[in-house]
Formats: sequence, structure tokens, C-alpha cells
Amino acid sequence: MVAEAALSPEILSRYEAVVGLEVHCQLLTESKIFAADANSFGAEPNTNISVITLAHPGTLPKLNRKAIEYAVRIGIACGSDITRRNIFARKNYFYPDLPKGYQLSQDKGPICVGGGILVKVKDPVTGEPYQTTIQLHHIHLEEDAGKSIHDGDEWATQLDYNRAGTPLIEMVTEPCIRTADEAGQYLTEVRRLVRYLDICDGNMEEGSLRCDVNVSIRPKGSTKLGTKVEVKNLNSIRNVMRAVDGEFRRQVELVETGGKITQETRTFDAATGLSYAMREKETMNDYRYFPDPDLTPVVISDEWLADIQARMPMLPAALFQKLTATYGLPEYDAAILTDAKELADYFEAVCQHTTQYKAASNWIMGPVKGQLTDKTLRERQFPVSASQLAALIELVANATISQTAAQQVFGLLLAQPDASPEELARANGLIQNRNTDALQTLVEEVLAAWPDKVEQFHKGKKNLMGLFVGEVMKKSKGSADPKLVNELLAKTLQKK
Repeated sequence: MVAEAALSPEILSRYEAVVGLEVHCQLLTESKIFAADANSFGAEPNTNISVITLAHPGTLPKLNRKAIEYAVRIGIACGSDITRRNIFARKNYFYPDLPKGYQLSQDKGPICVGGGILVKVKDPVTGEPYQTTIQLHHIHLEEDAGKSIHDGDEWATQLDYNRAGTPLIEMVTEPCIRTADEAGQYLTEVRRLVRYLDICDGNMEEGSLRCDVNVSIRPKGSTKLGTKVEVKNLNSIRNVMRAVDGEFRRQVELVETGGKITQETRTFDAATGLSYAMREKETMNDYRYFPDPDLTPVVISDEWLADIQARMPMLPAALFQKLTATYGLPEYDAAILTDAKELADYFEAVCQHTTQYKAASNWIMGPVKGQLTDKTLRERQFPVSASQLAALIELVANATISQTAAQQVFGLLLAQPDASPEELARANGLIQNRNTDALQTLVEEVLAAWPDKVEQFHKGKKNLMGLFVGEVMKKSKGSADPKLVNELLAKTLQKK
């Protein structure tokens, strides 16, 4: 290996990375793609299996209609052309976790062709933001393999076939990605998109969204593609970006020292950030594709396609426009809220009960999102309902409670989700005191107790108003309306 110093910025700048991604998304169907076995994560090993999954002789697969619809959804969202006549082929290879000895996949006719996903990235040199569309080559349907488990025993491998037959879409980009940031932002958008469409949970830690990276290099200005290397075993967006950068540097170093890049598959070690050779890359001919004789072609009719289109949810870009135009939110707020569909849905649900749209946005971006992060709650499991949060916002808007008291009520709601915000505020003495006579008495007491401060105030130390307000709030045990206290203090001090 060449010393790291040898890979100077000047040397690296002579080359360009050419990157393509293959993103596998497990679809959220109730059953598998060709069998009625349950499609669920976390079950006991080898419990979600049947004779079809295990490829017993004489068994016949049957295509899951919902898997087709989910694939069409993502194709529509990406602006792809939808293939109307779909067939499946046998992709032949022999691994222990593949019960049939072949994988059912789409070869010549993927269900979605073309399209792209817009991403926002920063130039790695100047730091300037720019937008680019990552072009898709195609999206195809296939089944997942089982899982090989190596529990420290180098002589034995355990096999769990629960995952075998899980429906997948594979989203294959053109080799149009040039930087690690573009790769990371693309994968981020894919994850957000499949969650919006409710076709995949996007959980990379559990393997329901996985990414393989194809990297090659070429001299700057060249249009000829180099020898590509595939990097597997990437379980996070950060690791995808690290793999792109690492493989780019490895290939540049290899070329600069007179070596030759081999078309191969490599595995990524997240602990070291390095990749290691696994095997030489297979070619299409190695898989000996041929149409599966047990599955009839599936034709997507005009009526079926129109029905899927009619049930498409609002996508992030359109929802961003709605939040800024209809609700008048700043672009920053809209970007945060549309980052996850559940947050945007929760915001709109809150706005069904209040017109305090900016306040609703502030609460969701602040305390609500903070709870989801700190307690790792899923948004749809959040204990405070939209109507409760709206009621809390209204209590602040009409000065029934202070913003500080509202934070306390919010904490109480998390523990008592069936209670109403106003009931909790009253039970805990958090309703603001707006009794003018009572508050005027407290104001007079505070000013009488601080005659020297009053004199300093009149000599120009106007920041003492904060002291007076604080003392009145103490005397009221936090129940006084701060706005009214300020008004009464101002009038009283004018008279003294």
C-alpha cells in the first residue's frame, strides 16, 4: 500500500469517481411475494416458512398482487415508465440460504424503466449547494434469500429461511453519481420516499433497506467507463458514503502504483472503513437467466394503473409546497416537517383543531420531535394526540397558561395521555392569574420592597423591569400573566 500522504489532493483531483447504486427495499406486504407465508421481521427462526418457500417438489408459486402495486407506486413517484406485461426469470446460483437453487427475479423486462430522484447536495470543493437528478436505469421486483447465521463457529452455519421469499424491489441507478455526498443524499431520498409511499419501513439496521455500491474511476474529462467494483455489506447511509470515498481512494492508489483494477465483489468493514475482496464479480451469463415456467405473465391494465395512481399519497415536494403556501410556514419549518411523513401528517392533524400554524410547527419541531428522538418513539405511537396538542396551543394563545406552564403540561400529558391539557393545568395550579386587582396589589408590594431599585429605574436603568416582573411572578407562584404584569408595572412606575 502507498502511504496516505502519496494520495495528495492534486493526485486525487486527476480522477473522477463513477458510482452507481443498487438499493434493495423489502416491501411491507403481509405475505411473501410468491407464497402465503407471513412477511414479518423478528419471528423465531424458520417459523414463517412453507413447502413453497422451501421449494418442495410439486409446489407452485403465485404472485402477490400487492407487491406489483407497491413497485408501481415507486415507479410513478420517480417518473418511470411502467412495464405493462411483466414476467419473472430464474436467476441461478447456489448458496445455502437460497432454498430453490435459484432466485425469482425480473431480467429483461423490469417493472419500472427510467425516471430519477432529485437530490440537494454540496460541492465537495467549494461547499456551494446544488441540485442534481440521480437517474434510474430501472426498478425490478424479486424475492429475497434467507439468512446465514455464523455464531462464532467457523465449522457450522445456521440457516433461517424466514426472509426467503420476502418481496423486494431493486432500484438500480445509472452510473451518474460522482461524490459520496450525492450517494448519501440519494439514499436518504429513497428512504424518505418509500416511507411516504408506505411500501417499506426503510430500516437499514434491520436490513429492510440495503445498498450495494458500484464504483469505478476514470481520468477527469474522460467519458469511458472504467472497471467497476461492487461493495456489499453496507447497513447505513454513512457507511455508503465511507465506502464510496474509500473505494475511490483505493482504486486511485492502485492505478497510481501501476496496479490493475479487478472486477470483483468486496465486503465493507464498518469498524475500519476498509473493504476486502470476497470473490470475482459474476457476469449476467453466469446466472443463466431463463423465464420461469411456473409463473404466468402479469398484465397491468389501464384500469389497474389508474387505480394505483388515484391512491398515491402526496409526495414530499408537493407537501413542502402545501406547508409553505397553505399554512404559511417558513421553508425551514416545511423542510423539517416533511423529512418524515409521520411528522407532516401529525402537523396537519393538529391544524385541524387550531389555526395557530406556526405555533404547531414550533411544538412539533421542538418538544414533540425531542421526545421522539430521546425515547426512540415512532411518530404514530406518540401518546399526545393531535387534538390534545392543539388544545394546549390554544391555552397559550388565549393566555390561559404561559408558555413555560405549557411545557409542564406537555410533560404531564406524556404520562397521562387520556387527560385534557386544561384539566391538568388547573389541577397543578398553572392557570394564569389575570385578576387585575390582585396582580396590582402584588405589583405595589414588590415596588414598595425595592425603593432603591425603583429610583435607579427612573434614572435610566430600564433593564430592572425584568427584576420587578420576576419578583411579581415569584409572589404569584408563577400563576401571574407575564404580559399583564408588564403592563401593570409600566403604568405603576410612571406614577411613582
